[in-house]
Amino acid sequence: MGTDPLLQPSPPFPFIKKPILLRTTYCLIIPLALLNIFIFSAPPSNPPPLHKTAANRSGGGRRCDFADGRWVPDPGVPQYNDTSCTTIKSGQNCMAQGRPDTGYLHWRWQPAACRLPAFSGESFLRLLANKHIAFVGDSLARNQMESLLCLLSTASGPPDLIYRRGDEDKFRRWVFPSHNATVSIYWSPFLVKGVEKSFAEGKMHNKLYLDTADERWAAELGGIDVVVFSAGHWFLLPGVFYGGGGEVFGCHHCAELNLTDTGFFHAFRMAVRTAVTTAVRKLGQGKMAAVTTFSPAHFEGEWDKAGACERKEPFREGEKEMEYMDREMWKIELEEAAAAAAGASPAARVEVLDVTRMAVMRPDGHPGPYMHAMPFAGGGGVKERVQNDCVHWCLPGPIDAWNEILLVLMGMWREGWELVTSL
Repeated sequence: MGTDPLLQPSPPFPFIKKPILLRTTYCLIIPLALLNIFIFSAPPSNPPPLHKTAANRSGGGRRCDFADGRWVPDPGVPQYNDTSCTTIKSGQNCMAQGRPDTGYLHWRWQPAACRLPAFSGESFLRLLANKHIAFVGDSLARNQMESLLCLLSTASGPPDLIYRRGDEDKFRRWVFPSHNATVSIYWSPFLVKGVEKSFAEGKMHNKLYLDTADERWAAELGGIDVVVFSAGHWFLLPGVFYGGGGEVFGCHHCAELNLTDTGFFHAFRMAVRTAVTTAVRKLGQGKMAAVTTFSPAHFEGEWDKAGACERKEPFREGEKEMEYMDREMWKIELEEAAAAAAGASPAARVEVLDVTRMAVMRPDGHPGPYMHAMPFAGGGGVKERVQNDCVHWCLPGPIDAWNEILLVLMGMWREGWELVTSL
């Protein structure tokens, strides 16, 4: 396999003034680009009793804030493992790749004001019967989708792969025949129309057309019932941004182009806005668009050295706060989803899977060096340099909680589930 052109190092970002953001942004670009190459009968009439009381209201009639909570020890075993789920990608299959510690498997997200029920594959499949859920975005969208496939397989067995486009499996579709439930992944790292850079072709910057949704997913919204967006990291890469009429309005990391470097926050905002408003308009009544918020990385030190993300437990409450960039990306997604939901007579429901804070607290849940099988094998001890994945999540792992929240959001939407409120 040739060297991925996106691995080429980039100079610091001049528009960023906060040192901690500088370090975080610079560390993210190299490993994320690398990791992309590794990276698509009738149901029961009632949900299990646990979900009949699953919650959407907390004290005072306010909706439960799933993002406000903590990770608590859970002695139970995960619902699936590296042998029971056949669709885990090797790069996130930490058990099979030789990760020796298992503590990262025994934590559960506990919201402060309500109880988050354990995932029920049967309940999710019942809600998805004869329907289609699509994940749209980058490799973290794919990570969440693959978690969902494993969780649903616990109730129905492995799904049937019914569609695949391209050699890198970036566009795939499965169906669970027992419920005629369809799950798809659409590779769209910018959500909008874009041209990915290619060093081999002399394209040094991504091109993003921020007022036009990516037709690779937008053209198929008529056959989709739930669309889940997840993007962000690719906006850190060098890019040129186009607005209405095809005019350049800014760029990021582009000193050699004689253009105004606007940074990437505004471009990200416009892309999220375009994606969500397009989905709301085209999905139609009785359908849902959801935004999974930004999932931060946990590189500590250099991405290609042992120890890049070696922590073995979650951060304790108050031990780790969002860094500047993570917080800005998170705020943009919350604001744009809220604006779309508040629009005049929105055709589709808009929801937010607010996972940024809970993701910040799980430095232990990444593959790290176990993105490769047995990275320290061969009798030579721990290698000084080894590629680390501190961006994506082990399966099983923390990202399964994202889908626990998605299940509750779907249950509240389609069946009016109500949560148990105080712990």
